Amino acid sequence: MRSIVLGLDALTIEDLEAIARAGARVELAAEARQKVARSRALVETWVREGRAVYGVTTGFGALCDVAIPAEQTRALQQNILLSHAAGVGDPLPDEVVRATMAVRINDLARGLAGLRLETLEALVALLNAGVCPVVPEKGSVGASGDLAPMAHLALVLIGGGEARYRGSRLSGGDALAAARLSPVRLEAGEGLALINGTQVMTGIAGLAVHDAARLAKTADIACSISLEVLMGTNVEFDPRIHAARPHPGQSAAADNMYRITQESAIMSSHKDCGRIQDAYTLRCSPQVHGASRDAIGHVRRVVEIEMNSSTSNPLIFADTGDFLLGGNFHGQPVALAADYLCIAGAELADVSERRIERLVNPQLSGLPAFLVAESGLNSGFMIAQYTAAALVSENKVLSHPASVDSIPTSANKEDHVSMGTIAARKCRSILGNVEVVLAIELLCGCQAVDLLTKGRPGRGTEAAYKACRERVPRLDRDRQLSKDIEAMADLVRSGEIIRRVEQAVGPLH
Repeated sequence: MRSIVLGLDALTIEDLEAIARAGARVELAAEARQKVARSRALVETWVREGRAVYGVTTGFGALCDVAIPAEQTRALQQNILLSHAAGVGDPLPDEVVRATMAVRINDLARGLAGLRLETLEALVALLNAGVCPVVPEKGSVGASGDLAPMAHLALVLIGGGEARYRGSRLSGGDALAAARLSPVRLEAGEGLALINGTQVMTGIAGLAVHDAARLAKTADIACSISLEVLMGTNVEFDPRIHAARPHPGQSAAADNMYRITQESAIMSSHKDCGRIQDAYTLRCSPQVHGASRDAIGHVRRVVEIEMNSSTSNPLIFADTGDFLLGGNFHGQPVALAADYLCIAGAELADVSERRIERLVNPQLSGLPAFLVAESGLNSGFMIAQYTAAALVSENKVLSHPASVDSIPTSANKEDHVSMGTIAARKCRSILGNVEVVLAIELLCGCQAVDLLTKGRPGRGTEAAYKACRERVPRLDRDRQLSKDIEAMADLVRSGEIIRRVEQAVGPLH
């Protein structure tokens, strides 16, 4: 099984996805081990000296002025996990928790948080063993990091809380025992080091970026099929148009769709028709898809920086023997980026739904009403368009930015918060809706291909059509469409359509 080394400032979105979803193992870089050991030695020196260090020998948040005697520092670290584990709501999916653990390990491995190497190694072992803490999805305001959800995660490390292991939900202690792991006894400063950071929002956002990039390619494929069956032209993909307005995402989308529709006999069959221009949802698809692509690229850069950052407080600099109090735990960079990704994803669904309407509406498509024979007796894809419309409208609500909100916490000590985890969770929901809307467009596009009596699709569109038809058959008479939509959404999620198209036309941007 693939192993990914953490602590080298090189964790990528693709690495994160492999850890979260494919079960890739993680290990610590040798350099990271040395850094962690050096910073921990400083912490232990400060504790022996009775030095006032936030969260190590003092209380937390608004209680930072309360000194904690050396003999109570262990109790302090356990108490912070117990008191901060105040999350509510459904548990985060296992893949999100695994992503969170990976990002937190990578942060701690930078050697600026001050916990012991054996504690970090225990967190690595927890992830590699497949023990997945049960973490409620709600309760973080995104500063000081993701305190509540991270506390639920860290509790399992000391034998508390709950975890899922090999399909069973167990107490934290039982999960550790089942995985043949031992609970950790936290020392000074380690409770705070485990929970004070932006890892939940970053883990969610990282997986969202991966999914959004996949959906951008899928949108180009779905649009290409719709363009062909709606008797559009691929002249609008001519690179000279896009060189005149050189946004990189726009050019990439245009090039994708140009190659996907190459050698289309359907398009060739009407090249001399009297239509002057296609509707915006077809003609402007490179501009619309491209803008979302550029947004995804920006969010990727922000999230990958965050994935390779230190977001603890205090930060301990062993080279100079200093600790500094700051605000790297504030989630504003991720919050703004996640809100931006919400909008970018929602737009991919917005334009897709309008193409679906053109496909099912005989006045716009020239195809049988709702893409089915004997319409009237059969409703065909009528209500599939309703579903797409409902999801698009839901996305509009979810796209309201969480990051413009703030509410004071901790007795007004923490008087501006990011709401970054809410933004990231919304983004995940939006992208799930986008998957379904694109799945519906693919269903409608493939059905339209079946209804056309002549003309072979382009190289890429034919490959996509065949992949879809292997999973969902043609609709000859009404059947329960939710099963077809679910099957197509699973196919979109798997990336198989993209793989098949790329086999035919080469790698897509």
